[in-house]
Amino acid sequence: MNHYIYLSTTPEALIASMLPPKEFGVYMATGTKKRNFGQAIFFEVDYEQIKSSIDTEYLNNHCIRKPDGTPKSSVYLSVYRVLESIPLKALKSLYLTTDNGNVLELKQTEYEKGKEEQKTLRLYQELCPVTPQVASTLSPSAFLNAIADRSKFIHVPKLFFVELKLGELATNPISGTAEHLPYSYIGHLRDCLEILRTEENKYMKTVQRFFSGTLLYRTISSGFYVGDKENIIFYPYPSMAELEKINYEFFRSI
Repeated sequence: MNHYIYLSTTPEALIASMLPPKEFGVYMATGTKKRNFGQAIFFEVDYEQIKSSIDTEYLNNHCIRKPDGTPKSSVYLSVYRVLESIPLKALKSLYLTTDNGNVLELKQTEYEKGKEEQKTLRLYQELCPVTPQVASTLSPSAFLNAIADRSKFIHVPKLFFVELKLGELATNPISGTAEHLPYSYIGHLRDCLEILRTEENKYMKTVQRFFSGTLLYRTISSGFYVGDKENIIFYPYPSMAELEKINYEFFRSI
């Protein structure tokens, strides 16, 4: 194959490239001359699953080698409502890239809804297509169901989000230690969690309306989720001890 297709989530875009995933992650994070620095989070997309919905002529004419023979790094195919247009079955591995270009691959695994803990305080960072940070008592599948419920006036067709660590705040929002939680708004977070814990029929509370664009990889809890009202795909995130063993360079970078 002479090109790959990627769904970038920060910002949302469908991108063709001649670079394989890890090289593409380095390019997205640091640029071609290592003068640009920033995280990149993206999916590899199965071209066969989406080729009928993209301009293949444009792709084949533009995603070609440069005159000096170097591969084309990126050709933007779409920048608007991309996630909702991609079939979930077309999503392959998820890649996380640090701002200095270290890349971690996360593979899909079957999500067992039956093993979810119910009515537990959780913290979710929505990543695409909307980006609020939300505290909730809903499990990941129930949270996704609520956000993507088309019968509601406010909803999104699909959602990509990550669960973040709460530590002791998950069971004791007011006096639990926040020593290892690097959030700058701990007081506000405690208040939001306590409201959820004490108010009946309250199951979601917005903590931050805007995402800074940088995800603290050390704060990731269970992993990443993407789906719609009926379907959920899970990308589990390794523990810090596991991460140190499987990808030491990425571990050191976070």
